[in-house]
Amino acid sequence: MGKGDYTVSDIYQGGYSSLKPSYGDVFTGYHASAGKMGLTTDPRTANVLQAASQHIATGIKNIEISAIQPDVFESIPKQHLKEINRLSKLTGVDISVHAPIIEPSGLTERQGFTESNRVSAERQMFSAVEKSHEINPEGNIPVTFHSSVILPGQITEKGKELPEQVYAINQETKQISPIPLKEERKFPGEEEVSIPKELQKANEDSWLQGIQHLSYSTRQVEGLIEHFSADAFVTEAEEKQGRPITKEQEIAKHQMKQADAFLKEGYRGFKDLFEKAYTYAASDQDKETLLELKKEITKDVETIDKNKGSVQSIKLTKDVIEKGIETLTSLTTPKIYTELNDFAKDKTVQTFANVAFDSYKKYKDKSPIISIENPPAGGAFSTGEELKEVVEEAREKFVEKGIEGGMSKKEAQSAAEKTLGVTWDVGHINMLRKYGREAKDIVKETEAVAPLVKHIHLSDNFGFEHTELPMGMGNVPVKDILEKIGKEGFDAKKIIEAGNWWQHFKTPPFKETLQAFGSPIYSMDMAPYWNQTLGLEQGYIGGYGTMLPQGNYEMMGAGFSQLPNELGGQRPGAEGNRMSGKPME
Repeated sequence: MGKGDYTVSDIYQGGYSSLKPSYGDVFTGYHASAGKMGLTTDPRTANVLQAASQHIATGIKNIEISAIQPDVFESIPKQHLKEINRLSKLTGVDISVHAPIIEPSGLTERQGFTESNRVSAERQMFSAVEKSHEINPEGNIPVTFHSSVILPGQITEKGKELPEQVYAINQETKQISPIPLKEERKFPGEEEVSIPKELQKANEDSWLQGIQHLSYSTRQVEGLIEHFSADAFVTEAEEKQGRPITKEQEIAKHQMKQADAFLKEGYRGFKDLFEKAYTYAASDQDKETLLELKKEITKDVETIDKNKGSVQSIKLTKDVIEKGIETLTSLTTPKIYTELNDFAKDKTVQTFANVAFDSYKKYKDKSPIISIENPPAGGAFSTGEELKEVVEEAREKFVEKGIEGGMSKKEAQSAAEKTLGVTWDVGHINMLRKYGREAKDIVKETEAVAPLVKHIHLSDNFGFEHTELPMGMGNVPVKDILEKIGKEGFDAKKIIEAGNWWQHFKTPPFKETLQAFGSPIYSMDMAPYWNQTLGLEQGYIGGYGTMLPQGNYEMMGAGFSQLPNELGGQRPGAEGNRMSGKPME
């Protein structure tokens, strides 16, 4: 019925709209069965046995043991891991693991990079793999690790070619520093700005400073050395014999000590620059040039070492440094500074390849799956293309290690593809929106990584904060994402991560997720769907509830049972007859 611009329709539960397969504002448009979805345990507690048991009691068929803090993960008793395996076998529930969040590259906020930190991270990650194998000794259990934890990414604002700054690492000191990237420079010939050019400039500045320091050392002794002569000095033996020292000899002795001090510092600097130039040489030709210099100065260096502090040693040191300056200046600037993400990716790939290969070597075909997750957008390796490169390069290193260990190339490739894959977090990639990206850009990132996906994390948000809501309650384009992944996305286990929902609304997010995915209510994978229950039994956002006046709800939305007796309902009516007494309640 209608009056003016006001229309009332479907006022009773079970109205025709709720019978539509696409019913409900929470429905994402993508149908997925309940058997393909699961919940995490509470990441704050090590009592995962209790948490898993509670989930199992509700009928959930997929559970992810989530202990993302290393100390929490280390607090899980090994007996509990075995008990979870027994529960899994008894109930038919599949178990996956979200391993502790560990920086795989070995980089730290305070120390920069150290190889010992990388090796330590690798050992800790492999320990998580071993514990995951206790949960499911039959293998194929996804174990999720983040591709990065503390490293900043280099995501550009939409419409811009460059980020505001790039992070560089000094490969010698392993210290990290930001390099600002201006959109354009004003000085003639320097208008174009790019990351390679800025890194080259940083390398040139550092290299020239080193060479200038060497030149300073030789310039300081030029005026001193030209006055040196053999008869201007008294030997130590002559001093011991008591030979008197003239004022001229005293001055010469002082000058020689000054020259020796300047040149010792310059000589140490030359050695340091020689090592850097060879280690970070821009080409093999530069390395050959340095080797030729080494041959040329070897005899002089031996003489310097034998006659330290003598006039001959001082003069030879000056000559050697000057030859070094000439050669070092002729080289292409060594690449001492490199882009942080390039450096970190090499270390990250090494760690994942080692963990995966060691796992396969120990467990063979029953090895857990090392599933690498994209961190929230803005971190390193958080885009689809970046994550794809990490996984593909880790697989390549796995194959190299396998061939070295006696595997055939085909066997190693098959094992690498099985053991290394991707956990795609749809909420994390949606945070590209804070950089001006749109839904189509987020789906495009998914397209890059789709063939590698083995596991999926579900959480919804609005793209600005790392919040976790059930799907359909934010703006994650999950339908397009899962369709882009294809069959792998449909078959992959989808683990609901909805920490903020638990925090604020204190209820499990599973029912809301079933509604969001229009999951079949029955096991035949056919209608009716969970999203239709919104209109049948008034779920969380069914459109009714205490927000409406109680009288309106009772009169218009609850059938005839709440009508007075006189009108065929069950509610007590007016006192007296129908034509007198109190008005109907």
